[in-house]
Amino acid sequence: MCLHRLKHVRHGFEEALSIKSAKPVTEPHDKEIIKKGAVYLAPSNYHMAVELGNTFSLSTEGAINNSRPAIDVTLDTASYTYRKKVIGILLSGANKDGAMGMKKIKDRGGLTIVQDPQECMIDTMPTAAMSLTTIDYVLGIDQIIEFLLELDQQYR
Repeated sequence: MCLHRLKHVRHGFEEALSIKSAKPVTEPHDKEIIKKGAVYLAPSNYHMAVELGNTFSLSTEGAINNSRPAIDVTLDTASYTYRKKVIGILLSGANKDGAMGMKKIKDRGGLTIVQDPQECMIDTMPTAAMSLTTIDYVLGIDQIIEFLLELDQQYR
């Protein structure tokens, strides 16, 4: 999971997500091995890439789309590594970060989902993705949660 957040806020969000999630939520370290069934949150102020060999790579390279972490970096590298096994989900947001990553997922055979722009607080991110590529599903938050729960049941 990659989320735009303030770079000086280092703690709290991981803990808040852990309360709501049935799966463990952690911020990975550089070169950490990706484990099945875990939820990973890009650390504040680091780009998070997915590398061949099932590891994460963290960097402090310049901001992309005015963001670090940049969602495009995570989605692009995840789609390169996992191809058709990737599901990209893009939610409400105020810039176009994630649109190019969703296109890469689609181009590489993965599945794309965006939050219904009519439900978004700020619809720029899902709308940008929809204008750049064909999105497989446009869903409300409750529908996205239902989709993920059903998917989890299938792969247990």
